[in-house]
Amino acid sequence: MIAIVNAVAPPSAHSRAGGTLGPRLRGGERKDWRPRHAPLSLLKMFVACAMAMMTLGCSSLERLRVVGEQPKLAAIQDPTAKPGYRPVRMPMPNPQPAVYNPNSLWRTGSRAFFKDQRAHQIGDILTVAVRITDRAQFENETQRSRTNRENSGVDDFLGAKALSPSAQKFLPGRILTADSTASSEGKGSVDRKEELTTNVAAVVTQVLPNGNLVVEGKQEVRVNFEIRELIVAGIVRPEDIQSDNTIDSTKIAEARIAYGGRGQITDVQQPRYGQQVLDVLLPF
Repeated sequence: MIAIVNAVAPPSAHSRAGGTLGPRLRGGERKDWRPRHAPLSLLKMFVACAMAMMTLGCSSLERLRVVGEQPKLAAIQDPTAKPGYRPVRMPMPNPQPAVYNPNSLWRTGSRAFFKDQRAHQIGDILTVAVRITDRAQFENETQRSRTNRENSGVDDFLGAKALSPSAQKFLPGRILTADSTASSEGKGSVDRKEELTTNVAAVVTQVLPNGNLVVEGKQEVRVNFEIRELIVAGIVRPEDIQSDNTIDSTKIAEARIAYGGRGQITDVQQPRYGQQVLDVLLPF
């Protein structure tokens, strides 16, 4: 911070009187003072780097504070009370009047004689069976080449050979000679395989006007000094919920599934803060 203040500080009284600001102009005026230091863009970059290092430093201090301790589990809280939470808005049909059959023992969508045990209102819990088995394999190859040659001119004018050799020097020869060669070759391949099989309980956080349910679930498992997190969120149809109150992850619309962790193993797998900063700032 001291370097920044010195770089942008105004000139002293002695420098104003000593004439270091440039030659005088007519009427005793002087040219506007301009700092003879690094450009403003460099100063902004320096300030950004300093702020980034301060932020990383705070994170490092927090990690140093818990050295030797197990990572702490997050407290259970209401998903709708998290900072930045926004209710889900989806295209909805026009509302239809509800139809009740008081003389019927069965209700629409019910799979039990007396009561439907499936989740249907805010606060209900259902189990999401996460089944992710994706594999993608692509391979492309493109080749292209082109060769052009242009050669035009006049070899012999009418009667040109009858002229003397000194006169033939002034006759035009080759007017244009040009050639070009271009080629390109490209290859690309993708081979990806992902597999995740687990179950997680989710809570109904919102009921949309058309009856669809917005669910969100989070699971944390700590083993020694490593925490594994599983987050599932999305929109489900009540009709897709099975009789045992479970639903497959493939039937979740706008699904958001995150699987990761934090702890000592994750720290070793991540590059150091200095390397991350250099990867962002270095242009080469």
